[in-house]
Amino acid sequence: MSLAPLIAVPLAALAAAALILALHPLLVRYALARPNARSSHTVPTPQGGGIAVIAAALAVAGSLWPSPFGIEAAALCLAALGLGAVGAVDDIKPLPALPRLVLQAVAVGGVIAASGPRLWPDLPLGLEWGLSLLAGLWFVNLVNFMDGLDWMTVAETAPVLTALLVFGLAGFLPPEPTLAAGALLGGVLGFAPFNRPVARLFLGDVGSLPIGLILAWLLYRLAGEGGLAAAILLPLYYLADATLTLIRRLLAGEPVWQAHRTHYYQRATANGHRVPAVIGAVFVLNGALALIAGATLVWPSWPVITAALALGAGLVAALLRAFATPRALTVTA
Repeated sequence: MSLAPLIAVPLAALAAAALILALHPLLVRYALARPNARSSHTVPTPQGGGIAVIAAALAVAGSLWPSPFGIEAAALCLAALGLGAVGAVDDIKPLPALPRLVLQAVAVGGVIAASGPRLWPDLPLGLEWGLSLLAGLWFVNLVNFMDGLDWMTVAETAPVLTALLVFGLAGFLPPEPTLAAGALLGGVLGFAPFNRPVARLFLGDVGSLPIGLILAWLLYRLAGEGGLAAAILLPLYYLADATLTLIRRLLAGEPVWQAHRTHYYQRATANGHRVPAVIGAVFVLNGALALIAGATLVWPSWPVITAALALGAGLVAALLRAFATPRALTVTA
């Protein structure tokens, strides 16, 4: 077993933290995020920490890559850098929705075209590619949508990436995705101290878009190795919160492309739940989902998979309901 994925974690964490310290003065000057309808912060805060996360992850993964760069690895790197550039522009001056979506589709489509193996060989190739493109686009955007609270992205990605790293070390993922998971985990951990509530730095679209892409690729590869149920369970909270929020807004006739504060985790803070409690609940839930996902890999039988999906869905539903419920105020004499 190669130790490269484990070595990548501290290397990427240190590299990301060092880059953040070096870039912080520039981000303060040129990349201030001012409060808007979607924001949970009340004062201008520098954004763009994702530059360091992605740069550190790609540099460390590239230096430790277990084999010569193939088409898939090259496509992933180029797509991540391209989405990072799109996000950087959008952080400074918001892009119109359509050009942004087209550029995202090009990046996601390139990664899908270069990736393998196929998930559903019995489907026509064009249909499978189209469904994968839609799923990848949605995942990239939902990671971006859910990055609206201090430490929220850390609470989501750290457990998922840790699980993917462990799954890879246990033989359920090939060496390349395992290394990528370790490097990205390190980058996120290096960013985490700066984003701790109350955050001194935000990830920005420059980070959330490529992180969403790399996570989507990792889950796609996990599904391709026979871990489809695990690939669904790991991000299930993000999938449920973002998808149900989108459906609710569509049914209400709201413009879904505009900033808002109606995700369940945002409703939780509006309902009186403190930020650390919200983040802690998401982190614990994701840890539980990782354990349940692992069970589907160790015991890949239909009864276990069905029970795991039902249990995961029940846990997510319970947390969403708790977030949507106003917190009772304690009245003291």
